[in-house]
Amino acid sequence: MIFNQQYNINCNGRILSLEKPLIMAILNLTPDSFYDGGRWTDKNILKRVAEMLAEGADIVDIGAMSSKPGADFISVEQEMERLISPLKAIVKEFPEIIISVDTWRSEIVKAVHLEGAHIINDISAGNLDDNLFKTVASCGMPYVLMHMQGTPQNMQLNPFYTDITKEILDFFIQKLEKLRTAGIKDIVLDPGFGFGKTLDNNYELLAGMHNFKMLELPILAGVSRKSMICRLLKCIPENALNGSTALHMLCLERGAKILRVHDVKETAEAIKIWNLYNSKHSNATYLQNNTSLHQ
Repeated sequence: MIFNQQYNINCNGRILSLEKPLIMAILNLTPDSFYDGGRWTDKNILKRVAEMLAEGADIVDIGAMSSKPGADFISVEQEMERLISPLKAIVKEFPEIIISVDTWRSEIVKAVHLEGAHIINDISAGNLDDNLFKTVASCGMPYVLMHMQGTPQNMQLNPFYTDITKEILDFFIQKLEKLRTAGIKDIVLDPGFGFGKTLDNNYELLAGMHNFKMLELPILAGVSRKSMICRLLKCIPENALNGSTALHMLCLERGAKILRVHDVKETAEAIKIWNLYNSKHSNATYLQNNTSLHQ
């Protein structure tokens, strides 16, 4: 079955094409993120962004509050203090890039919009701030809708699903109605790997991810160096690059249009391989179908 997926999003007047898969590069400004917490500071942030762009990043996703399992929420003031100064510096140094901000707070949305950010990436699907949807809509920003069972504080205590793909599909349908009612036009779907999911849940979700294409919206996959790799391969996040690349190829196969990653260069190489393979696969399928029609 062919679905008419949305292949463009409007980023404050700049059209971002998703005809081919894009890379969303992770820039954590937190001291406690699960992989690179504390690594990027005022001294090396701009250098890191330059590296990401040189390696092939299409979007830079900036986060100032950790959402790893068990992480505590920081105050609005702390989030603002960590975020705004680096954001200003990045926008000034790299005015051509598309910037996403990882936040669930309407106050932060207002502030980063004024400073030139383009996309809001929300782990909470609006469940932690009643004003979030209308604020994103008033700013005219694209919105990443992510599924999470629970909150970062409790999401991994006892996650349970009867049919994870169907339940997340139903969740998306319900939230999309609210988002569109609020006036948000450009929406990206994120199934939320690792957010309130067991190891088996994550792989069942990956196997069924292609079903979300029926909603005709771009799909984002964030699996980079996560526990679904580390627990299976019995490794730490620092040693999970190979597993991340393997999962990225599977995500592309299941319909992902944006990969949210720590490792830009390696992901860009995987996408380059995928693009060539996919073009040959599409041509082979077309020839096979047309040959059978004339037999």
